[in-house]
Amino acid sequence: MDHTRRPSAGRVLAVVSVAPALVLAGWLVAGLSLLLLGWFRPIAALPLGLAVAAVLCRYGLRRLPETVEATAWQTSGVVAAALASGVFNGLLHSEQLVVRRDPATYAQYAIWLAGHGSLPIPYQQAAFGGPDHALLFESAGFYSSGGAVVPQFMPGAPLIDALGHWLGGLTGLLLVPPVLGALAVLVLSGVVARLVGARWAAPAALVFAVSLPILYTSRTTFSEIPSMILLFGGLALLHDAQVRLRSGITGLGYLPSLPSAEQPGRIRRAQSDGAVIGAELAGLVFGLAVLVRIDGLRDVLPVLVYAGLLIALRRAGVRDEGRLGVPLLCGLAAGTTLGVAAGYILSRPYLNYLSGSLQPLLAICGAVLVLTLVVALAAPRLAVPLRRAAGIRRLPEIAGGLVVLVMVAFAARPWLQTVLRRPTTPEDRLNYEFIERTQTANGLPVDGARLYYEESLYWVIWYVGVPVVVLATLAGAVLTRRMVRGRGFGWLLPLAVIGWTTLTTLYRPGITPDHPWAARRLVPIVIPGLVLLAVWGLRWVRDKARRMGYGPAVQNGLAAVGAVLLLVPPAITSAGTAFTPIERGERAAVEAMCAALPERASVLIVERVTGERFTQLVRGTCGVPTARVGFYRGADLPVPSDVDRLIGRTRATGRVPVLLAARAGQLSPYGTPVQVMNLRTRQEERSLVAPPDGTWSLSMDVWMAVP
Repeated sequence: MDHTRRPSAGRVLAVVSVAPALVLAGWLVAGLSLLLLGWFRPIAALPLGLAVAAVLCRYGLRRLPETVEATAWQTSGVVAAALASGVFNGLLHSEQLVVRRDPATYAQYAIWLAGHGSLPIPYQQAAFGGPDHALLFESAGFYSSGGAVVPQFMPGAPLIDALGHWLGGLTGLLLVPPVLGALAVLVLSGVVARLVGARWAAPAALVFAVSLPILYTSRTTFSEIPSMILLFGGLALLHDAQVRLRSGITGLGYLPSLPSAEQPGRIRRAQSDGAVIGAELAGLVFGLAVLVRIDGLRDVLPVLVYAGLLIALRRAGVRDEGRLGVPLLCGLAAGTTLGVAAGYILSRPYLNYLSGSLQPLLAICGAVLVLTLVVALAAPRLAVPLRRAAGIRRLPEIAGGLVVLVMVAFAARPWLQTVLRRPTTPEDRLNYEFIERTQTANGLPVDGARLYYEESLYWVIWYVGVPVVVLATLAGAVLTRRMVRGRGFGWLLPLAVIGWTTLTTLYRPGITPDHPWAARRLVPIVIPGLVLLAVWGLRWVRDKARRMGYGPAVQNGLAAVGAVLLLVPPAITSAGTAFTPIERGERAAVEAMCAALPERASVLIVERVTGERFTQLVRGTCGVPTARVGFYRGADLPVPSDVDRLIGRTRATGRVPVLLAARAGQLSPYGTPVQVMNLRTRQEERSLVAPPDGTWSLSMDVWMAVP
């Protein structure tokens, strides 16, 4: 055997499409461990993160069997699509640093971690003369809790983004999303190559990459793209583990010379060990999606059920894949536990805010876990009844028909339901007022209770087109029918993850419904999942033509026309915004504002909107103690006596009191105003009933006074 031969193109595609998930998993495990210890610093995180990622890659990629058969051109096409995505989005990346919506919250979270390596964020009250009832330290995206400031959201995405800040400051931080977007293209292509075929990987990569929600979330610091990498990376890793179990090939590794009698047993042991490790890593990667987004709990529920099914199959002696159930469950438990623990320790105010939806989700997870364990334990007794149920006449057709019926119901939903939510909390009231303002800007009837969730399937159609939705529905129906007939078991988990998350997301997106903002909900599972199913459906149509006796010319023509039909609609929708970057100039404006602050400054923000947007930015990015001066409900400015008192107390500490506000007149009573930010840029559109096709103007002004 020639052990020096180069890896095949298929093996290269298989490796590069799971390595991103393994590397992210290693970095997250190492980074979270150090963050919990209060020592997330480059000197510790870089070597430890690289070491853990290398270990995961070693065990996840060694002895990798031929899970993908690809030509050099097919692999090159996928890599080219990923590189084009990274370069294109890198050139047009966003610069969202001022905290108006989630991306800047993630950015400021990452900046704090990169500079300080610990949580929570201290008040730094001593810089203002000690505690005072008029000092407020919380702001948009950053809660006040237990005498410190706690960032909103889970820490997974900021841990990843912080690496970019270490490598290149603000510019490096802002370029992390395009890199992640390129890796997401690779990961989806790898899943397509495994489940559909390598010739379909590059077309799927292009359809995915040009979809507007993918462009949008690949240009700024969202959490959806890293979540997608982990979830689809988990699918690829588990697929490889199952292939290892069925295959006699040991892949990149090789067996030393052994007596011929010992070879079969050694091969089986190596094969089984590699499969078990692969299943454990797949479970870990799935579970770590919870560390990135708390919604990951919902997304990985099918993985829990699938692990229980594998255990049940092993106990019933039905399928060899059953031996992967326990390692998959253990890996999933480890990753999910890390995510939940991180949320409880580092993001508890955020979880409390989500308690209305999180508590039912946790209850569902608990019930699913108990039911899964009961079914797994009772598997031998349930085997015969399940076989009888599977033998029900026309059950496969009924199951496939249900898939179509569900999609038809979502299509008809706007004529059957109008989703409303009356405000019951201050946060609900803010969303209510935001929707009213957006409706006014869109020229729509004003009703802040409208959520537009009944239009959710049409959101998907906006961004991927009717051909993708139709072919994906066809694929879901055909695959479901096959699995009920006992075939296509390898599709069970991918179809369950895609189907479950698509169903729950479309039913209740759980997001403010302006676009492209709301489109981010479709990124982790819905859009990549439908693209995966659509290319499988296109392959099925091509194969159907072959079975009907049509020649290669007709088959290839169908495939080519189908690929164009998949690509053109999302490209047309994206064209209106794809070439217009948003919030550019923000980095330079923020750096100039920070440079204008005097040495030993203690910043007091004396206007409401400026306080919400800039408190954490000045504290974290500028590295200056910062607080807001409290004001009475309904007012935008504080009581002057409170401002004067805090100025005096700050000056008494030997520091320089600095006031910030949105307009010069708001600072005139305290000193001579100087404008330190005059930003004129573009922001994303806020469209409610049509796909976004442009951008809106955005102005931000900050004035400074030194009393």
